Amino acid sequence: MLETSARLLRLLSLLQSRADWTGAELADRLGVGLRTLRRDIDRLRGLGYPVSATPGAAGGYRLGVGAALPPLVLDDEEAMAVVISLRTAASGGAVGIGEAALRALAKIQQVLPTRLRGRVAAFQASTLSLNEHATASVDPDLLAEIATACRDLRRIRFRYSAPERESARDVEPYRLVCTPHRWYLLAWDVDRQDWRTFRVDRIVPPLGAPGARFNPRPLPQGDPVAFVSQAITSAPYRYHARILFHAPAQEVAPNTPPTVGRVQALDAHSCLYLVGSDSLVELALFVAIKGIDFEVLEPPELRPVLRELAGRLERAAGPA
Repeated sequence: MLETSARLLRLLSLLQSRADWTGAELADRLGVGLRTLRRDIDRLRGLGYPVSATPGAAGGYRLGVGAALPPLVLDDEEAMAVVISLRTAASGGAVGIGEAALRALAKIQQVLPTRLRGRVAAFQASTLSLNEHATASVDPDLLAEIATACRDLRRIRFRYSAPERESARDVEPYRLVCTPHRWYLLAWDVDRQDWRTFRVDRIVPPLGAPGARFNPRPLPQGDPVAFVSQAITSAPYRYHARILFHAPAQEVAPNTPPTVGRVQALDAHSCLYLVGSDSLVELALFVAIKGIDFEVLEPPELRPVLRELAGRLERAAGPA
């Protein structure tokens, strides 16, 4: 009976992996005869799976669309990909599906095999969301490995491919943070003796063997999300602006993604906006489109760019 059940799961997995199969192909994959295959197909139909059959020499089998969603058979890589996607969606990846994603995530975790539960738990315990959704394309196995190292407090070594050069890094990993476009790793760089933020899509797999355990350090600023936000909104840019907005922080912050700039409250009527860019024109647009009165504190080169932009807009508007 156990052998038959295992074969049915294998058959279901094959039918889900591609659209059409011949009977001979399925029988060969399962190591059974055509008569046994037909009995197994009938068993799947009895369980509610809509398996259609086409007679003749060119015929075969196809898993059709049923009235209800049947159970899925996932391999380890597919299961991790589903969990990572649901984890991101549950944190606010798309409007209206957060609660459904949480329910689906709970159901999948309940039936995961033991070998995957630790990896999934590590991923969930070691990831934070900087904004509403993440769209970066990264290897789910790499994310799972890094998350496990974060959970187990073990050093990792990897090759890091930055635009300037590729380098070897030995780090103490703490958190994975997802932004609307990328995944980042917050880690203590052992060689540089400082906190660093690494883009996960620039980490070259595979990782080295898990390293020694480390004693956790206090997180920078006490908030890894704030640290990563500061790192990716200021450090890489040619120009860094400090803008005084004549409006409270709660009015400015909703229109300021943390991957673009940071808002710091000053008092009940004003706030400071910190933003970086490689273009002064882009900085001018960032602050102008908010529709709030402001003053440029830094850099002074931004002021003539704003004047030029104001003149261009006035000419485009035409006479009053």
